[in-house]
Amino acid sequence: MTQEPTPYDDSAPDRPSKTQIKRDMHALLDLGKQLVELPTDRLRQLPLSESLFEAIRLAQRTTSREGLRRQVHYVGKLMRQADAEAIRTQLAIWQNGSRAETAALHRIETLRDELLQNDDALTDLLRDHPAADAQQLRTLIREGRKEAGRNAALQPGQEPQRKHYRALFQALKSLGDAPDTP
Repeated sequence: MTQEPTPYDDSAPDRPSKTQIKRDMHALLDLGKQLVELPTDRLRQLPLSESLFEAIRLAQRTTSREGLRRQVHYVGKLMRQADAEAIRTQLAIWQNGSRAETAALHRIETLRDELLQNDDALTDLLRDHPAADAQQLRTLIREGRKEAGRNAALQPGQEPQRKHYRALFQALKSLGDAPDTP
């Protein structure tokens, strides 16, 4: 025979503990702080109620330290009625998306440096991207190499030229996803 839990029995948790409630409230407060730091155009893309949106905008305009602290706590309180998981998901997408974009730009930079150093890199690139304008890339690489040579001979304090270096980067960027270089 099983024994029914009594109203004072701690073995049957029917509600979260005080500590868990505090953790949840602090998590919502931290999420509210992140929202206050976002630009307005990003805020409009989130599933926020009108009152929460206005509270965030007021916090962004508040200059007083104590006033800002109070307003952020109010935002945290309003976050209890918001869809926090949807907001967290969108913030994660934005954060990881920018990491992926940064990684793609780094791959393009590496490819550009490889093209300026190694003649065989252009052959590999043209094999992977047959629609690329080979003549334009050859010209940009040749001019980029000349530019690098002139920049190496500059006196201290003189500004290096980067016109063809940047143009080669833009040409590679326009090819789409650059292949990973070894």
